[in-house]
Amino acid sequence: MRCKILIVLALAAGAVQLSRAQTRQQPLWEYGLGIGAVTFQDYPGSNTSRVWPVPVVYLVYNGTFLKADRNGVRGLLINQNWVELNVSGDLSPPVRNDSARYGMPELRPTLELGPSVDFHLIHRDAGRVKLDLNFPIRAAFTIAGSPQDIGWVFDPQLILRLKDAFALQAWNVDLSSGPMYADSRYHDYFYSVAPQYATFVRPVYSAPGGYSGTQFGAKLTKRFPKFWFEAYLHYDALRGAVFEDSPLVRRDYDWSAGIGFAWMLGKSHRLVEVPDGR
Repeated sequence: MRCKILIVLALAAGAVQLSRAQTRQQPLWEYGLGIGAVTFQDYPGSNTSRVWPVPVVYLVYNGTFLKADRNGVRGLLINQNWVELNVSGDLSPPVRNDSARYGMPELRPTLELGPSVDFHLIHRDAGRVKLDLNFPIRAAFTIAGSPQDIGWVFDPQLILRLKDAFALQAWNVDLSSGPMYADSRYHDYFYSVAPQYATFVRPVYSAPGGYSGTQFGAKLTKRFPKFWFEAYLHYDALRGAVFEDSPLVRRDYDWSAGIGFAWMLGKSHRLVEVPDGR
């Protein structure tokens, strides 16, 4: 159910054996606005899906402690050649009840926020090939009405980043995969069935914490002179997840996809040194 709402950007990451000679001058900031669309299942395991138009905000910021680029948006807390400590975040949209959840409370939008320790395993060809191992752990909250703490998630990821991919200049490809985990409160929010909501076909169920499935992702981006483009596909394999027996789980997978464009509107006249390949 986590759709990557195309508000693009992230941190310019440090690299293994990076020297000052491997830098280039870039604007301190640049921004653009546009539109896109995302499609996703209502929640992991749901058999209903939706398509939403979404605004696209393109932002690149090359500050000292807050950076943004093609990888997302995070705050830089510790920056070494081989490891960083960042702030990681994620959003999920509200969910209207499908047939499986009929008569139950609707799921409110959620915000996940927490630290991420990111290791830079490989950095080759002036940043054209990078391999990162990220360990984000995030607390989750509902954000409509009175905020509610709904537990925590841990989604370690191995991410292969290719710049000028497949000999196509300025096209960037990110491929990622990793297991997902969450505590019982998080799974309870999405998959438990309280006695007052049980029916003949929807028995009482209490979701445990633990393994939530394995995620796979692919992202394609390009910065043209006047506009920016992104497309992504995200797939979660839910077979073997601890909540697989929930009566609310109708499929053993979850997927989302999106596409977006942003037209460039402005950039800083101030230039700063940015490591090549970011």
